[in-house]
Amino acid sequence: MKVFSQDGQDLYIRLANSELDNITKKRHSSRIRREAIIFASSTLVMGILILGVISYVWKKRQSFKGITRKDYNNEGGNEDMELPIFDMTDIANATCNFSSNNKLGEGGFGPVYRGTLKGGQVVAIKRLSKNSGQGLDEFKNEVFSIAKLQHRNLVKLLGCCIQGNEKMLIYEYMHNKSLDTFIFDHTRSTLLDWHNRIRIICGIARGLLYLHQDSRLRIIHRDLKASNILLDDSMNPKISDFGLARTFGGDQTEDQTKRIVGTYGYMSPEYAGHGKFSIKSDIFSFGVLVLEIVSGKRNQGYCHLDDHLNLLGHAWRLWIEEKATELIDKSLGNKCTLSDQVSTYWLKPENKMPKTKPTKRKTGEEIERCLKENKREQNTKEIDKHSKL
Repeated sequence: MKVFSQDGQDLYIRLANSELDNITKKRHSSRIRREAIIFASSTLVMGILILGVISYVWKKRQSFKGITRKDYNNEGGNEDMELPIFDMTDIANATCNFSSNNKLGEGGFGPVYRGTLKGGQVVAIKRLSKNSGQGLDEFKNEVFSIAKLQHRNLVKLLGCCIQGNEKMLIYEYMHNKSLDTFIFDHTRSTLLDWHNRIRIICGIARGLLYLHQDSRLRIIHRDLKASNILLDDSMNPKISDFGLARTFGGDQTEDQTKRIVGTYGYMSPEYAGHGKFSIKSDIFSFGVLVLEIVSGKRNQGYCHLDDHLNLLGHAWRLWIEEKATELIDKSLGNKCTLSDQVSTYWLKPENKMPKTKPTKRKTGEEIERCLKENKREQNTKEIDKHSKL
């Protein structure tokens, strides 16, 4: 063996042509094999990604295909649920391509439009906004919650429309829009006399009683507020917006969640603070709503100038001082002999605690009792008036 110097020296090696060809072929085949492996790996990854996207889109479409759900059961009985599907073209034509002139308002779900179908039927169309805090789950929840519910104090769902990214709910149209547009408006509040306000309170109570006790499923609304009470052309109230509703089955009476949803000012303390909700959570919201209807003031954002209390705190102070009638909306004048009976019922100490909140049936019975007493008082006054004549 000969060792060469560190500076290096050129060497020339003579090989046969056959050996050179073999070396070249090996290098070429190695490069081809490496390129084939890279190509196959890339193709596999791309295929997996494409299949994943296709699978995701297919599942999204299948989740609403036909709007049929067989797992909606009651006490072990299965039943299909069908809901009419509206064509996107028909909805666009009904709303003049979602013209701003047909826009009724906008909520957490998205904008609401007034539309006229081909047969002349006027409907309200809720269009899910891309920027909405509510999504597919809330959309499905609203469909499955009220599709089979039938009550005169619940808004009727006529169908839905799902096409691409568009998701819409089609409801019966309420000519007088929502309750908040009346009771919180200085001018329009005068159109709601005491008789109409009591009728509205009783209608809401009946709707909740149906949801909680008389329907196939026990449903907790979880977002009962003035803007979710719609009024028809005869000022009859109808509960709407079931996107956040929860269904209880069997003997279940309460539940707990880490995701607090709803509207502050209407939430019960145990729900807002600990996520516990039940029938009585809706009853608390109903109590707030009653005070708002009687007073014409919003609980949310209300702060009394003298005591800096919200509406509930202010009403409680007036009750303690035996001045509950000062809570009454000034636009009602002296025409509301019943108001202190209804409002103070919700201010009794035993009705403020979670464990002793009144049930919806007891609430309805109390309101009906107040109505009868009020009617008896009016009849007595009429008799006295005629006897004096």
